[in-house]
Amino acid sequence: SSLLSEPSRVPRIWQRPFWRAASRPPASMVLDESFIQKCREAFNTFDQDGSGTIDTQEMKLLLEAIGEAPSEEELFRFMADVDEDGTGEIEFAEFLRAFEKQRGGAQELENELDTIDAFVALGGGADKSGFVDTNRLVSVVKDEFGMTLKIERLIEELDKDKDGKLNFLEFAALFV
Repeated sequence: SSLLSEPSRVPRIWQRPFWRAASRPPASMVLDESFIQKCREAFNTFDQDGSGTIDTQEMKLLLEAIGEAPSEEELFRFMADVDEDGTGEIEFAEFLRAFEKQRGGAQELENELDTIDAFVALGGGADKSGFVDTNRLVSVVKDEFGMTLKIERLIEELDKDKDGKLNFLEFAALFV
């Protein structure tokens, strides 16, 4: 049975072309207007004194509102991480960058999980052990996707230890 004949088994990474993964914008992605507006509304809600900044006490209320219960040390560390200019308060631009960074991290995790799904579908282990069945990879790329790239040569380039097999790190380099 074909990998593609069972839609629930098709890893998401295989549902997008290889070249899209390679040309994906970096984590400093452009945020859409509606996301920026939602961030502005959240920021203004917790900027209780209308100063245009969120201080430590206001940040504590914000974090508690989203279900976090930070210790004083965690709160201090969080503020220090987000407060790029060291004023002790968070301006909207810093607030927005913190959310953008968090969103980028979530995307990286999703991409990692997609790569693991594809690795498993091609014979590797879910714990990143084992190897890709290179014959299966060639078949998927050429027969199921109809791509004309020279996959054999690409596999040879990716196989850094020249053992004729692709381990997880070698396989994952296909999507970087």
